[in-house]
Amino acid sequence: MTVSGPSRTVGGTEPEFLTGDGPAREAYEFAAAAHAGQKRKGGDSPYIAHPVAVARLLEGEGVADEDLIAATFLHDVVEDTERSLDDLRDRFGDEIADVVEAMTDDRSVEPYELRKDLHRDQVEAAGRRPVLIYAADKLANLRDLRTLYAAEGEGAAAKFKAPLDVRVRLWRRDAEMVERVAPELQILDALRAELDAFEAERETRA
Repeated sequence: MTVSGPSRTVGGTEPEFLTGDGPAREAYEFAAAAHAGQKRKGGDSPYIAHPVAVARLLEGEGVADEDLIAATFLHDVVEDTERSLDDLRDRFGDEIADVVEAMTDDRSVEPYELRKDLHRDQVEAAGRRPVLIYAADKLANLRDLRTLYAAEGEGAAAKFKAPLDVRVRLWRRDAEMVERVAPELQILDALRAELDAFEAERETRA
């Protein structure tokens, strides 16, 4: 997905494939503004770097069209900023907003593991497009955690809401769900490989 036209930069994180105007460009700039001032958990990188990383994975997979990339940039906006689904529907339309809605979990649900299980079911029920974003999101998050774990070991768990064993268990269930919906994804193979490598690293440190 490449759109011809002038290139602009927001926060120094603009993906290389976003080269023009259109829904993806508009969504990137909207998300960058909504997440302004936020940092990624466990690091100093701007929050917008995460949806950019997820979008880059989907672009590399070759499954992304303009609207899917737009939804990818926006996938954490409702969950992590003051922007609402109504804001997204007004600005980007129902198709993109529906994907973001599927990607938004209910933080009132406890415990954490149940919340994530219910969210996974919600994504699967919403169809293939949110599942594609979900798969790339999990891979990007796992890679970030492995980087943090390399620096801090088991102490990295203190920066997250769940123990590492729980997170690994959830990622395994995530991979099973993605396989049901989109077994051909290279992202799925990469997610499993990263999980295997992470578990091996933890065993080595134990």
